[in-house]
Amino acid sequence: MSKKLTYKDAGVDVEAGYEVVKKIKDYVKDTHREEVISSIGGFGGLFALNNNAYKEPVLVAGTDGVGTKLKLAFMMDEHKSVGIDLVAMCVNDILAQGAEPLFFLDYIATSKIEPQKVKDIVYGISQGCKQSNCAILGGETAELPGFYAKDEYDLAGFAVGIVEKDGILPKDNLVSGDVLIGLKSSGVHSNGFSLLRKLVFEVLDLKLDDYIDELGTTIGEALMTPTKIYVADVLPLIKKNLVKGIVHVTGGGFYENVPRVLPESLDAIIDKNTWDKPIIFDYIKSKGQIEEKEMYNTFNMGIGMILVIGQENKSEILNLLNKDEKYAYEIGHLACGRKEVVLNG
Repeated sequence: MSKKLTYKDAGVDVEAGYEVVKKIKDYVKDTHREEVISSIGGFGGLFALNNNAYKEPVLVAGTDGVGTKLKLAFMMDEHKSVGIDLVAMCVNDILAQGAEPLFFLDYIATSKIEPQKVKDIVYGISQGCKQSNCAILGGETAELPGFYAKDEYDLAGFAVGIVEKDGILPKDNLVSGDVLIGLKSSGVHSNGFSLLRKLVFEVLDLKLDDYIDELGTTIGEALMTPTKIYVADVLPLIKKNLVKGIVHVTGGGFYENVPRVLPESLDAIIDKNTWDKPIIFDYIKSKGQIEEKEMYNTFNMGIGMILVIGQENKSEILNLLNKDEKYAYEIGHLACGRKEVVLNG
């Protein structure tokens, strides 16, 4: 008699999936806010809105991934930091519209579930959610044999936040003379990695554990630095009504992202000499012989988020953001124009 076929024979190990749930329960629970009224394992996550806190609440949703930065995670067998990246890319986006992140869901797809690897990813996700006071409400780990290459996976994240209707950003009162405040990035964040991989592996012929004197670390460690999450610093400013607009400087750099908050009649004038750029960007530019405009069209160049504020609030905001270390810079202003970005310096 022939052997009875099982799901495991087809490459799907449901027992490994059960083990993953056991391993990550504490990480998930550790992110829960008081509004979470469900536990892990249900068909859906439950989150009770506090109707008394808002007059006209608007939900803001965002979804994103980590892109080809994951290739480096596979090569370095380092999976915690990309979990932080996943949360950051989503919550920074909804923060840019003035929203407080409420909950987060993740999707992990792989050829074969490896419980320890998934545990590391979810640990990173939990750390990102704790940084942004955002509850992990649920997720999905999909085992897709024959679809992904061995030892590889993909990540997707989904975040939901809330904002008062009259607090949605950008506001409609942006005017010439408004100030642009740039907030430091932690490095390259999660954008431009297709270019970076070509530079590192093809142009420079480096290994990820090669130590780079200019950077003071290995090239792999420098590039895998997790994306900065700005919620804890910026949300209090939003709630004090000190911010008119926010730019999350992600894929497309300055040239694509800054115009997203501008009205048709205004330009953003930015002075490139007003902030301290992480050494990694000088290294990328010089080693890759990359043109200046290409750099600002691909990377954050040391500024991961830009606040548009009124001149009257500049001192207060800079004092609040720079109380512990130099973190925020006055990098430019708005001027009459045609919804363009002008980079000087």
